[in-house]
Amino acid sequence: QRLKAAVHYTVGCLCQEVEEDKEVHFSKQSIAAISEITFRQCEIFAKDLEMFARHAKRTTVNTEDVKLLARRSNSLLKYITQKSEELASSNMEQKEKKKKKSSAAKGERAPGEQEATLTENEDSNMA
Repeated sequence: QRLKAAVHYTVGCLCQEVEEDKEVHFSKQSIAAISEITFRQCEIFAKDLEMFARHAKRTTVNTEDVKLLARRSNSLLKYITQKSEELASSNMEQKEKKKKKSSAAKGERAPGEQEATLTENEDSNMA
């Protein structure tokens, strides 16, 4: 019920934006109908996504399942593909930052730093 109410509220906000932008009016009944259709379609999408994952013998829905669901809408598929690539690159950057932080916290040095330390030690040994 809370989810359905959230969908109804969001649809109402979107309809209000369209009203201001296009100078049209949505009745309460039309907003309720759009909300109900949207909610039912989301339920269908959720079941389809679950079936796609199950067919692939997985228990988790992934981006490939979402892309498969969006395949009939070229613009939506393009948008989802673009966003998933952005997320993947962002995740890679975050993993690299975590690796650097964890290696610095452990007292490990980058390869260039190790060479500089060795050179300083060799210089002090020669003197």
